[in-house]
Amino acid sequence: MRGLGSPAAALLGYRSKMTVKAVKMPCTTPNVYTKVPDGGWGWAIAVAFFFVEALTYGVIKSFGVFFNDLMESFDETNSRISWIISICVFVQTFTAPLSTVLSNCFGHRFVVMAGGVLVSTGMITASFAHSVVHMYITIGIVSGLGYCLSFLPTVTILSQYFDKRRSLVTAVASTGECFAVFLFAPVNTHLKEQIGWRYSLLFVGALQLSIVICGSLLRPIIIKEHEEEEVKVQPPEEPAETKYMLENEQTRTSIESIDSGVEITTSPKNVPGNTKAEPKSEEPKDHVQIIVENNSTPPEPKTKLLDFSVMRDYSFICYAFFGLFATLGFFAPSLYVIPLSRSLGISKDHSAYILSAMAIAEVLGRISAGWVLNKEPIRKIHIELVCVILLSVALFAFPFASEFWGLMTCSIFFGFMLGTVAGTHIPLLAEDDVVGIAKMSSAAGVYVFIQSFSGLAGPPLAGVIVDRTQNYSSAFYSCAAGTVMGAVFLSLVRPCKVGMCHQQQPGTEGSVVEGTQDSPEDFIDMDIGKADHSGKGSDSVA
Repeated sequence: MRGLGSPAAALLGYRSKMTVKAVKMPCTTPNVYTKVPDGGWGWAIAVAFFFVEALTYGVIKSFGVFFNDLMESFDETNSRISWIISICVFVQTFTAPLSTVLSNCFGHRFVVMAGGVLVSTGMITASFAHSVVHMYITIGIVSGLGYCLSFLPTVTILSQYFDKRRSLVTAVASTGECFAVFLFAPVNTHLKEQIGWRYSLLFVGALQLSIVICGSLLRPIIIKEHEEEEVKVQPPEEPAETKYMLENEQTRTSIESIDSGVEITTSPKNVPGNTKAEPKSEEPKDHVQIIVENNSTPPEPKTKLLDFSVMRDYSFICYAFFGLFATLGFFAPSLYVIPLSRSLGISKDHSAYILSAMAIAEVLGRISAGWVLNKEPIRKIHIELVCVILLSVALFAFPFASEFWGLMTCSIFFGFMLGTVAGTHIPLLAEDDVVGIAKMSSAAGVYVFIQSFSGLAGPPLAGVIVDRTQNYSSAFYSCAAGTVMGAVFLSLVRPCKVGMCHQQQPGTEGSVVEGTQDSPEDFIDMDIGKADHSGKGSDSVA
């Protein structure tokens, strides 16, 4: 028993005194909570998200006020001018996986701040453009990439700070783009008449630089369940790796001997029951060794930069196709409503009021959807389906408007229904009916990436129809057809999720039963018995 008392006693005494004390985090470190706070610093992130929405999607949706000016300055057609926003939306959504990877590598704060610099740079440079191709590069590619790096990390981290209030808070914070459209439409109309469209874009670009300030507010969050200020570290729960060297020799033990017959390695994941026995044939027998290796800090789990396992989830695939088709109706209406009103003989001021009314209705739609989805119990995916169907009805109504009040009514109805869908379709990824909060970051990147193709095709497709029919109202037919297809795929999300759950339950139970049958009750004794039996056999042969 040499050496058993002093090292073991010192180790046990060290463990009994060892404690982990909570330390106050500085403002640059993550916020640590024992559960989702449903508030706290999340309110500051909600305010940041409000302004990020205003300076990204708000600017994109109000870009229609420059539509006719760009056509006249560059002497281009509707479809070629509409490619500016199409490329911007495509780059914004196509690079969504890149935004997810960068956020996981460098954090949401740095990515959003870098995105704000790109957004501002692209818009300011666009004010000096001499052709529509220059606009494709500056607003389409540079600002489009900045929009992606600014928007997606902000909405992702906001969803992590809220649970029960997630739908309501996200819907209210997303009204930033609606207020931006309400303000930018008349302000930009007035500015371009006073100083021209180039200086108006310069003003918008300088304003978008404030996204950097919004990004600085994004503090990461860590959820540690059942965390106490002082936690005693128990030996089985330590991040230690313990090796037991066992052999049978009339209960004789030795601490310092390196010789052994059987080694059992125990990791922190399977203490104390799940052990692994390995025979050591090269070493002498009849000794027992206990070696304890203690690490001061537990190994941090590796975080996947982008989890593509969501692509094996049929419910997510259906939801992604819903986003692919529904996006056709998100951007083109706000882009073409002012040209449509001008073609009907409505003045510039009244046309700007129509776009502003659409924005206010969208605010009410987002808040209403957030309030309804915040009710418990409710199947949120079904509410979303009803909203998408009504959005399709609103798009089909535009071609029947022939004067100011008719177009105003259609715009208000469309704006309200667009708010119910646009403010909730990305946060709904966090619901269990789709992928859940654990995989939302990767799912959002893949989902927005799939949306990119319809974002690229939507406005030009509407522009081609307008050029062929010489009627702006026909542009809304392609938008309505897309939302109808989106409603079809959205109706399949819940059945696919239920079907997958039913298929997984029998297989899971079978695997558990089979695993318990295959594993012996006491495989250590069996291995030692086999070692003794082989030892006796070798002696008899000798």
